[in-house]
Amino acid sequence: AVAAWGRRGGPALLRGTLGAAPGRACSSGAPVRAPSAAAQELQSSGRGRFLLEHAAPFSAFLTDSFGRQHNYLRISLTEKCNLRCQYCMPEEGVQLTPKSELLTAQEIITLARLFVKEGVEKIRLTGGEPLIRPDVVDIVGQLYKLEGLKTIAVTTNGINLARLLPRLKEAGLNAVNISLDTLVPAKFEFIVRRKGFHKVMEGIYKATELGYCPVKVNCVVMRGFNEDELLGFVDFTKDLPIDVRFIEYMPFDGNKWNFKKMVSYKEMLDTIKQQWPELEKLPCEASSTAKSYKVPHFQGQISFITSMSEHFCGSCNRLRITADGNLKVCLFGNSEVSLRDHLRSGASEEELVQIIGAAVGRKKKQHAGMFNISQMKNRPMILIGGFPVSKMYSHVTFFFPPEPVLMSFPLCQDALQNPPNSKQWGHTFSHWLTLRASCCVFQKNRSSTFDTKCLEASPIGQVSVDCQSKEPSPGSEFCTGDSGSCTEVAHVSDKLTHTDEEGRATMVDVGGKPDSRRNAVAGAVVHLGEKAFGMVKQNQVKKGDVLAVAQIAGIQGAKLTSQLIPLCHNIPLNHVEVSLSLDEARNAVVIRSSCESWGKTGVEMEALTAASLAALTVYDMCKAVTHDIVIEEVKLLSKTGGQRGDFSRV
Repeated sequence: AVAAWGRRGGPALLRGTLGAAPGRACSSGAPVRAPSAAAQELQSSGRGRFLLEHAAPFSAFLTDSFGRQHNYLRISLTEKCNLRCQYCMPEEGVQLTPKSELLTAQEIITLARLFVKEGVEKIRLTGGEPLIRPDVVDIVGQLYKLEGLKTIAVTTNGINLARLLPRLKEAGLNAVNISLDTLVPAKFEFIVRRKGFHKVMEGIYKATELGYCPVKVNCVVMRGFNEDELLGFVDFTKDLPIDVRFIEYMPFDGNKWNFKKMVSYKEMLDTIKQQWPELEKLPCEASSTAKSYKVPHFQGQISFITSMSEHFCGSCNRLRITADGNLKVCLFGNSEVSLRDHLRSGASEEELVQIIGAAVGRKKKQHAGMFNISQMKNRPMILIGGFPVSKMYSHVTFFFPPEPVLMSFPLCQDALQNPPNSKQWGHTFSHWLTLRASCCVFQKNRSSTFDTKCLEASPIGQVSVDCQSKEPSPGSEFCTGDSGSCTEVAHVSDKLTHTDEEGRATMVDVGGKPDSRRNAVAGAVVHLGEKAFGMVKQNQVKKGDVLAVAQIAGIQGAKLTSQLIPLCHNIPLNHVEVSLSLDEARNAVVIRSSCESWGKTGVEMEALTAASLAALTVYDMCKAVTHDIVIEEVKLLSKTGGQRGDFSRV
């Protein structure tokens, strides 16, 4: 039983709406045609009346044993991506399918035509990242020619969207979903391991400019990482016709799902209603996965995808085809059927329909639940092409304590006289770092038996401490404040390099130095006490995942060293790594940071800054439990490269 073209409308019925929801108003204020008006338009033509009167029942092959009619198909165009998102790509990476085993453009169109003929009305192109496929515009153009297909959509990371969208729109694309999990550029860069935040924002604005209404923005929310941005995302809808969709964190292979990190729909809604109590609930279609709301007088709206807390399996109308041609009837199921193999073996259209129908008929009533799903074997997210599933990371405006922190190795600088602009895309930072410490360097005459001079840290702009050369001066010893203990370093100079002849602070000119590979490793230890340590170990700290947040703070600190330490050069880092481990014997968090660069000056300060900021972040997140926290052993462990030789602390 094949559904007739007339039952599903035709290209003329929807091609001008650009994916707008029925009855909703776009930025221009003009409401989109409601289904009743569309039906009247279809009936106004003789052909339309004939097709509506003779429409066949929905395809039995796309109807499962629970009566759910599957008229929505998601097709993954590629497994590749131009980002390296930590929430999508497992830490060990994924093994890509050989190109010969991926669906060709012609095979994609052949399968799409078959599904549309059976009743599919909407096709969404996913990935990987679908817009890196060279023939994506051509694929959209061929899909547009399929009679009966009402909606052609794409889910994209947005990097290439602004460049390609005009051509995609001309080819027939009429709905856009853009993944964006943070409104903070620095956090974005850390999560995806690439730059590109402003390209994504450009893509969002380009989509609204071209008339897409609403532009859907997918945001996965995870406790301790980006739930503090909920209000910022809602505010983002004030002046733009966008639909920000908050998605509950979902488990997949490689994303280390943890129930405690999931923020439920109701919790998110309560948070938002505290700021906007007038929030209105919007009507939705029976098969919709989203619960939609709107702040009165805002152009856009927000929605919640409640996959975990309130599943929508009962109205599921979705099927998925992976890039290698496997049919998945459930996003969370591990059962797949290879349509590619049957297609390439010469299966007829009728045989393919029978295979598809059998797979749909085996679809279960609902998924196994969040706890069982987290234990099931399934593809990593990037190889499925479903909703983004996030392993979000911390707020990069680190949460540092206002109280003094006990450190046995004082930092070299008063920091952050001029913090950066605290507002990013409508999101206001609430915390910023203020560090106050002193640094004492003893100048020692090697022929003498006593220290001759102690230089106290001066106010900003008059610092007389060697912070940028990354190597201590000859004859110098670094001392740990009151303890008086010093570590002697060889191959150093007999003067401070960051002061001129009159003793004023100045940056070192490294222009004449040769480039070389520079590496540095630093460490720190945070003693928490038994209670706070136990809470960190069990991930019960209210502010979130202490170790993950501190890791981000350390990495961001390394990258921002030249902004925190005024006389440091801005160094392009090739690699930054921050690891945190638990030492149960001492009830302590042990931090180790490493930085690597190819350049004219070393990266000791970057490594030390990373370790220090990670330690301070651990303090901040645990200080509500106890203030009896001691940060110590902040020190350089080793460094290689540079004219003054290598260093290793035994």
